[in-house]
Amino acid sequence: MGKLTAEAIVDKALEIGDTEGLDAVTIRRLAADLGVTPMALYWHFKNKEQLMVGMADHLIAGFAPQAADERPWQEQLHDLVLGLIRVLRRYPCAKTLLEQIDQTAVPHFLAVWDRALGLAHSAGFSHEESCVITKYLLQSAIAIADAPVHFRPGRTPEEVAELVRVKRLSLQTLPAEKYPNLVAMARPMVEGISEEFYDSFGVDLVLGGIAALAARR
Repeated sequence: MGKLTAEAIVDKALEIGDTEGLDAVTIRRLAADLGVTPMALYWHFKNKEQLMVGMADHLIAGFAPQAADERPWQEQLHDLVLGLIRVLRRYPCAKTLLEQIDQTAVPHFLAVWDRALGLAHSAGFSHEESCVITKYLLQSAIAIADAPVHFRPGRTPEEVAELVRVKRLSLQTLPAEKYPNLVAMARPMVEGISEEFYDSFGVDLVLGGIAALAARR
């Protein structure tokens, strides 16, 4: 291969992380897959911690927060959070990765956070309140992006369909007198909610609470 770049390293690391889990991402494994010596990787990343920060920055790099405009802060914050969710959803390992690193060390994540802080403050919240609000908001975005649950890559459509069927039946066969609503809503619980609806409605739920707080001021 040509000259090894940091981008090529994190691309391969994310590929392994998505298919096999983050524990499989090691300097030795990456070096073997990339056909180089471990020292070639240490030139770019001194340890796995730095590598994971690089992975996190790379996966968020495709999302650039829009500049402030004249729309209400709620609309701008909605678009910001939904955009982040859609980028994170591309990577099954994103949630675990972001939970294991110092998020303040990730430049592209900081750009999103800074924009969220500005929007929260423009809604009338104090600096302290804006910090708490955006921490909850961004962690909610990470959690929303991780669901519906990712099935491990490599399963065939038939295998995924069977897993969904078994999960649906496990709910539908619960005692109806004890769990009437779980039984009645078993299908949408496991298979009837699109990612687009799940993401957008989830953001609306979280932002609804923030907007209600702002309106009481």
